Amino acid sequence: MTVLEDFPEDFFAPLSAALDRVAPQFDVTETARILSVGKGVAQVAGFADLHADELVRFSHGVVGIASNLRPGRIGVIVLGSTDRLKPGDRLRRTGRVVDVPVGAALLGRVVDALGRPLDGGPRIEAQERRPVERPAPPIMHRAPVKVPLETGIKAVDAAVPIGRGQRELIVGDRQTGKTAIAVDAILNQQDTGVISVYCAIGQRASAVARVVKDLREGGALGRTIVVAAVGDEAPGLQFIAPYAATTMAEHFMAEGRDVLIVYDDLTRHARAYRELSLLLRRPPGREAYPGDIFYIHSRLLERATHLREEHGGGSLTALPIVETEAKNISAYIPTNLISITDGQVYLSPELFERGHLPAIDIGLSVSRVGGKAQLPAFRSIAGRLRLTYSQFEELETFARFGTQLDDETRAKLTRGQRVRAVLTQKEHDHHSVAEQIGVLLAATEGLLDKLDPADLPAAQDALRLKIRRDLPDFSDEIRAGAPLSDDRRDALIAALRDALSQDGAADGNA
Repeated sequence: MTVLEDFPEDFFAPLSAALDRVAPQFDVTETARILSVGKGVAQVAGFADLHADELVRFSHGVVGIASNLRPGRIGVIVLGSTDRLKPGDRLRRTGRVVDVPVGAALLGRVVDALGRPLDGGPRIEAQERRPVERPAPPIMHRAPVKVPLETGIKAVDAAVPIGRGQRELIVGDRQTGKTAIAVDAILNQQDTGVISVYCAIGQRASAVARVVKDLREGGALGRTIVVAAVGDEAPGLQFIAPYAATTMAEHFMAEGRDVLIVYDDLTRHARAYRELSLLLRRPPGREAYPGDIFYIHSRLLERATHLREEHGGGSLTALPIVETEAKNISAYIPTNLISITDGQVYLSPELFERGHLPAIDIGLSVSRVGGKAQLPAFRSIAGRLRLTYSQFEELETFARFGTQLDDETRAKLTRGQRVRAVLTQKEHDHHSVAEQIGVLLAATEGLLDKLDPADLPAAQDALRLKIRRDLPDFSDEIRAGAPLSDDRRDALIAALRDALSQDGAADGNA
């Protein structure tokens, strides 16, 4: 009899269980080494099987996207600082593509292009993550754009209407108020249930902080996601920022919600992609941009749409911003974006310098959705407004060459000046649809012709107060889609005339 036979059968069971718990687990990971590092990109070698756009992780926790796949050398877009990376460092595959958290946990937060918080708040605990690169909805899943997205800005809602699911470009020189229009559009969604996403690309950190402050003070930050890739961050983060923001917005669209997304701005996005492409040794084209610069923006903006009811019924409205130089809207990037989007709001430096704010040039602005995205009552006012304003601009140019003007021409000039004056609007001063209809109807019908230009702001306030206080039924009818019949128009004109006479500005006779 051996010594082992003296022990019970289960004597070594705890030891066997302990050995099973500490048994070594092998984690097989394919690695490579850095060959060279530049600003924003790295050249690596050593991967035997790497997929395009796959996420790789460097030794210092920085991640990158496999972009250029060539035999013996792979170009990686680094999504972070390259200061700590050096040739010879190892990196490994992750087996996945770049993804970001989505869901309600992101509302009210300021995050970077990878979904990491920038506002000093707690870590975002999202229930789901989705890739930043996603295919656009097929044509058969899309519904016509019919529901208006009101911005509260008279010049936009009347002359350049925007519908839910539309892509409306905001274009103009720097410092002409492009961001202000987009932020006002977000602030005006207070009671509409529209969720907003503001994506800052290459902006100064102070400018992003100012936007966040405006959203917080306007009570809109709680229903907004701010995605920021400021100018001093890696070009890779600036490049993926709008795609990440769109993925966050698409989550709510898939749930049947209406979403508004602002890209501020795609000029800097194109420059970041040009920088990355040149560093990756891709062939340059016009203005040194790579040949696929049109594709990177089209695949982004095509994701904005209005879905059919059987596919959720949600919508994603895009307001991309592009910056021009010296009013050159025929430059490479602006013309690309104009051809992709469904219209543009052009901001004129001349109007801005004259103090006409917002500096929207109605003649060069257009919405390809047009009146289909307007309420019926608004549509009947907008047509006459554009006609009156265009006639006024032609007469104003002609009148500079002579002083002999007949009474009819003088009357048209006077009315056009009043129309231009009522289209001015202070920042963050939003007008309801009923208020806009009332003010614009008063201007186009000549109720303001006899007023001194200095009295127009007070007259507008009186008209708006009259509509809010004495015509609540009119506002409800307009919201419900009632047309502006002749009887309703006459009653409204009489009420507006009464408001002007009570204000003491004028008797209101046209």
